[in-house]
Amino acid sequence: MWKVAIVVASNKASRGERVDDSGPVVKDVLTQHLDAEVIAYRILPDCIETLKENMIEITDRYQVDLLVTVGGTGLSPDDVTPEATSQVIDRVVPGMAEEMRRKAMKASRLAMFTRAICGTRGNSLIINLPGAVQDAQTCLEAIIDQLPNALTILRGEEGANS
Repeated sequence: MWKVAIVVASNKASRGERVDDSGPVVKDVLTQHLDAEVIAYRILPDCIETLKENMIEITDRYQVDLLVTVGGTGLSPDDVTPEATSQVIDRVVPGMAEEMRRKAMKASRLAMFTRAICGTRGNSLIINLPGAVQDAQTCLEAIIDQLPNALTILRGEEGANS
């Protein structure tokens, strides 16, 4: 079973001004299509330092296999999740973000505006998803079939050839 964490980046949801609709959908997709146990679920403000500190704590202390962020990947000045992620990861995994954008652009040309990135920190994989429910689901479903391979390789076990 894979240890998974979900971090939702949203000023309004973190203040209780709106309901987090995307996080539960992401959790459902992960638990339905991946042998995953969600051990941490946090709703945080769009703040680079807060996001960065939480990502480091979740990956280093809880040693999750997968950390999925939801929201904060667009062009708004408040959208800082990719910047926080860039400060946390050791290596970028560009193919995953490229596939998510490719798949999402089939549904909407606006998907080209997402700045989501994917990368690794130690043995953890970190994936940024957009905040809109349908976009988050589409992007996650675009790569879900390859997550077991990626996580197995990160564990140092046999997996797909890279």
